[in-house]
Amino acid sequence: MDIDTITSYRKARNRVDLTLADGETFLAGGTWLMSEPQPDTTGFVDLTTMGWPALEVTDEGLRIGATCTIAELVAWAHSSERPAEWTAAAIIPDAANALLASFKIWNTATVGGNVCRSFAAASMVALATALDGVAIVWTPDGEERRLAVADLITGNGTNSLTPGEVLRAILLPAAALRSRALLHKIALAELGRSGAVVTGRVDADGSAVFGITAATLVPVVLRYPALPTADTLAQHVAEAAGYYSDPLGAADWRRGVAGVLAERVRRELAA
Repeated sequence: MDIDTITSYRKARNRVDLTLADGETFLAGGTWLMSEPQPDTTGFVDLTTMGWPALEVTDEGLRIGATCTIAELVAWAHSSERPAEWTAAAIIPDAANALLASFKIWNTATVGGNVCRSFAAASMVALATALDGVAIVWTPDGEERRLAVADLITGNGTNSLTPGEVLRAILLPAAALRSRALLHKIALAELGRSGAVVTGRVDADGSAVFGITAATLVPVVLRYPALPTADTLAQHVAEAAGYYSDPLGAADWRRGVAGVLAERVRRELAA
């Protein structure tokens, strides 16, 4: 749609350019910004001109530039460039498919934008939660801070980024990428927005991590020294905080289906 409040647009080339004037906001893919009126926004600062690499394989793991598109991430997961031992990368396409979007959106929407919009059903938040993703945030003083993506999210559509901070990248640690991982989702409609997304993984040391997103206002992370029993996992999923109701699902339904999905993931990991 036309955003008729915008009176300025500039391309960011360096960190100095990331200082926002009154009324400015950062623009990457713009798929959400262009989807509804932005009455408080008068200018866009384009991050795609910063020249950040989309994907970097490092000793730490996979560094995903905030301006990397979802299509680029999925293509990498299917390519020979993905290290063979990073078996958990197989859930990247599953996470992308949990996003209610066409292939056109995949080619425009960015990983960082999906995380920064911070909706409960954000598919890239689900992916980062599953693999202990770390948000690398540039601060206005020229420094950076790191925190778990799961901790960055503070509510359905809110996060802890402060004015002037920029999400630079998301790091998926190599240890998590070497795990066995699964992602299951459910929606009220066949092609509807995810009502619950549950992920699970088993690391090399036998420890297990389960994540709940979409069903809860903020990501829920459940950690175990070994794969939990069905009863233990069911209890912890049921007791998790943040299940909510909206037109796409009631809180009790979200809680119930999260339990079903979690047990499905647990059984498949056990097998």
